[in-house]
Amino acid sequence: MSSFSLRRMALKGAFACALSTGLSLSAHAAADVLRVSAIPDEAPTELQRKFAPLGKYLEAQTGMKVIFTPVSDYAAVVESLATRKLDLAWLGGFTFVQAKIRTNGTAIPIVQREEDAKFTSKFITADPTIKSLADLKGKTFAFGAPSSTSGSLMPRFFLQQAGLNPEKDFKNIAFSGAHDATVAFVAAGKAEAGVLNTSVWDKLVEARKVDTDKVRVFATTPTYFDYNWTVRGDLDPALVKKLTDAFLKLDPKNPEHAEIMALQRASKFIPSKKENYDGIEKAAHAAGLLK
Repeated sequence: MSSFSLRRMALKGAFACALSTGLSLSAHAAADVLRVSAIPDEAPTELQRKFAPLGKYLEAQTGMKVIFTPVSDYAAVVESLATRKLDLAWLGGFTFVQAKIRTNGTAIPIVQREEDAKFTSKFITADPTIKSLADLKGKTFAFGAPSSTSGSLMPRFFLQQAGLNPEKDFKNIAFSGAHDATVAFVAAGKAEAGVLNTSVWDKLVEARKVDTDKVRVFATTPTYFDYNWTVRGDLDPALVKKLTDAFLKLDPKNPEHAEIMALQRASKFIPSKKENYDGIEKAAHAAGLLK
C-alpha cells in the first residue's frame, strides 16, 4: 500500500474520530440544557422578568443550564413541546389540553400553583352603563388570545351559560392577544368591555398600572382549573422528578424563594394531573374549539 493511501486512511480515521467526538460533545451539551418557554399571555419582557429568578433556581436544583425562550403565540408552545424543542413549558388549562392532544396524551402536567385550582377571570369596563353581563348586549368586547383559557375559553363558556352568544349579541369582538393588552384596550376605549385573568388584573392594580377610578370589575367567573408547568412526555423520569421536587420545595417564607414566588404570584406549588383539565376540554368542545 502506498504512503499516500496510508495517509488518506489515517486522515479518514482521524476525521471519523473527531466527528464522533464532536457529536458526543454536542449530544452531551444538549442533554445539559433545559429548554423552557411559556404561553405569551403577557408581554415578552414581562415573561422574561418573571422567569429569571426561577430559572436560576432550577439551574441550581437540576445542575443544568436553563434557557428561557419567549414565543410569538400560543400554538408555538404546543408545537415546540410536541417536536421536542422544549422540555418544560408554562401552559394555560386550554393550552395544556391542546398539548395533550397534539402529543397523543404524552405531555405531563407536573405542578400548578395552589391558586390555579380555583382560578377566575374578571370582566372589566370603563362604561358606567355596564353593570352586569346582560348589559354587554350590543357592546364592543375584547377577549385576550383565542387560545387563552382565562382570557377567552372559560369566560366565553360562562357567557354562554348566562345566555349570551358573543358572536350574535356583541356589537364587535376583538382579541387583544394578552391580558395586559385587554386592560389597555378597555382603558383606551378600543372596547367597551373585556375579560382577563384575575392574577394579572390584581398585579396591574397593585402596580398602579391601571386606573381603577376609570376601569373597574363588574363581574367575576366561577372557579376553574388553569395554569400548570408541563413537561414533554419523553423527558428523563429522573429529571421530571427533580423538576417536580424543585417546584414543590418553593416556600414564600424562605427568603431565598420569596422573589420567585412573588413573581409567579404563587402561595405554593402543588402536584397537578391531567384529569384536572377534563372540564376545560369539555368546555372547548362545547365552544367548537376542539373537534
